[in-house]
Amino acid sequence: MWPKGKKIPRKNGPGLVQADILIINKIDLAPYVGASLAVMEDDTKIVRGNRPYILTNCKTGEGIDALVDMIEKDFLFTHAK
Repeated sequence: MWPKGKKIPRKNGPGLVQADILIINKIDLAPYVGASLAVMEDDTKIVRGNRPYILTNCKTGEGIDALVDMIEKDFLFTHAK
């Protein structure tokens, strides 16, 4: 069974803890499943510390530009000379 909704950050699995960037997508569905984005964000900060994460909604594009910027700035060109 895959973790869903507000319980994802509380699972503390390797994907959550070790991922270079954690993408929490479908944020528009949170109210429909009883999840709080504020709680998810707080839990994510606790579990990941200073490691990057982002909340997105691919359907509307919310957070996508910031995600692309994060990838370009922090990962894609970090080893370029």
